[in-house]
Amino acid sequence: MNPNETIMQFFHWYYPADGSLWNKLKEEVSKLQEMGITTVWLPPAYKACDGGVGYGTYDLWDLGEFDQQGNVRTKYGTKDEYVQAVEEVHKHNLKIIVDVVLNHKMGADETEKVLVQDQDPHDRLKKVGEPYEREILSKFTFPGRKGKYSEYIWDFQSFSGVNDKDDLGNNEHFYRIIHDQYGDNWDESVLGGENGNYDYLMGCDIDFRNPAVREELKKWLSWYYDLIKFDGIRIDAIKHMNPYVINELLDHTQYIAGEKKLMNVAEHWTQDLGELLHYKEVSQGRVQMFDVPLHYHFHEASLKGDQYDIRQLFDNTLVKEACDRCISFGDNHDTQPLQMLESPIDFWFKPLANAIILLREQGIPCIFYTSIYGAKYRDKGKDGQDHEVELVPVPHLYDMIKVRRHLAYGQQRDYFDHPNTIGWTREGADEFENSGCAVVLTNGSEGYKDMEVGQRHAGQIFRDVTGNRQEEITINEDGWARFTVNGGSVSVWIRK
Repeated sequence: MNPNETIMQFFHWYYPADGSLWNKLKEEVSKLQEMGITTVWLPPAYKACDGGVGYGTYDLWDLGEFDQQGNVRTKYGTKDEYVQAVEEVHKHNLKIIVDVVLNHKMGADETEKVLVQDQDPHDRLKKVGEPYEREILSKFTFPGRKGKYSEYIWDFQSFSGVNDKDDLGNNEHFYRIIHDQYGDNWDESVLGGENGNYDYLMGCDIDFRNPAVREELKKWLSWYYDLIKFDGIRIDAIKHMNPYVINELLDHTQYIAGEKKLMNVAEHWTQDLGELLHYKEVSQGRVQMFDVPLHYHFHEASLKGDQYDIRQLFDNTLVKEACDRCISFGDNHDTQPLQMLESPIDFWFKPLANAIILLREQGIPCIFYTSIYGAKYRDKGKDGQDHEVELVPVPHLYDMIKVRRHLAYGQQRDYFDHPNTIGWTREGADEFENSGCAVVLTNGSEGYKDMEVGQRHAGQIFRDVTGNRQEEITINEDGWARFTVNGGSVSVWIRK
């Protein structure tokens, strides 16, 4: 039996823009290993427009090496610091997932005069007016890099559409670029019918119909893998891209990696389980997928308190319907307060949500940076006003990650028989000494669950590793015990 995997997202949206993240990772990797983290998901490591977070991709080939977009380093550090941090992670036998944004580019160097077509932003299949010539910001020459690694110039022929200001917040007024060779439409291979066609998301939208674009991306992926030998790819905004080209790019990267099986993760942001299952089918096992519906269930449950029937948490979720392809998570950089998809889990429920993703058999959990390290930042909210946010570490998370790594194995028995108090047990496995655990959580008042952990634990004394409950519990000769929990809380019971 292989040890349980646990991913950590080692960044958040508002991480300080002081170039310190790669060095911090080097300092923290031994602690992550000791805690039980097996895989580290890193933010986009290449140069972003205006030195940003990384999701406004400027130059894929610049990992903090060239003076572009106002700096040599990226938000997170220099290329040398990045390579050294990844080497340190691999020395500690942890894996690296790199964040790859292939949907769009931002921060173009020059303008071009091209033929464009206005679109209805809510029905992208509907034209507004007639085609006309317009000067757009769409040519990427990368003057700081001067052709090193690649001489490819991204111009209007590499894109299907562009917006007015080339920024994250201006997606209402955008234009489809008219190409003779690709037809008078968006890429029709994009899945789903949202907004008629959701090929366009932001910035300069990369057009995968152009074979030169596909070859440039393959060349870059080969170079990137050869440089740091990453262990997987997190693919951003996957529902806005041609899935068959994504399959092609992933197959190419897997070929370059040889016998090492890459763990690729797709970000398909939708609460529609049907869409996620359809993408799972189209990807043919190439990707794991984030369980977005489960996140929103956590968010809703945390707001409703004891009015939420906690037995429904897994309804219409990936972890229930396709756990073999599921990455479960609580919060992430998009859902944290003041972000575009703001939907944070209320603080009291965070320990419950993390116990659910960590200590059950189904799915691979992804722990958010702020859940371990906390964060403090300011930004404008949707009301246009400045807000200060402080996120504190999630209580007992360190212990729960260790329980997952060492003890959460074997047969799982579920006790989802009450609208406010649920529990489950893991019987343990011979390969992991003293393994097995019992978990009880409630969004209501103090409660308990009579649960079986198995006769292998008969006569053993269990304690609550969270410290929320102080009593000790003895397992009876049949392998059963009554496990208790405080109101609005979680208790994780393990052998004393």
